[in-house]
Amino acid sequence: MKTIWKFTLKPQCELLMPKGAEVLSAREQYGAVCLWVLVDPDATAQEARHFRVRGTGHSIEGDPGRFIDTVTLQGGALVWHVFEVRP
Repeated sequence: MKTIWKFTLKPQCELLMPKGAEVLSAREQYGAVCLWVLVDPDATAQEARHFRVRGTGHSIEGDPGRFIDTVTLQGGALVWHVFEVRP
């Protein structure tokens, strides 16, 4: 049986999640950028996944990764873009 987990993101972070997890969306919750992921909690293998959060107008060096979602904070004053980076 699968379930949905939430992770809170930092500007650059590594998250450990069950292998094969599917990223569903990124949104704001309580002033933080969060990621919702469909996982199999009974999966025996875990994998490290890497994410970046970059603001509109911020420079991005190299390949930004796979775009996940755009998240606004402070009533739209801050706009963040979430990417998954595969090594």
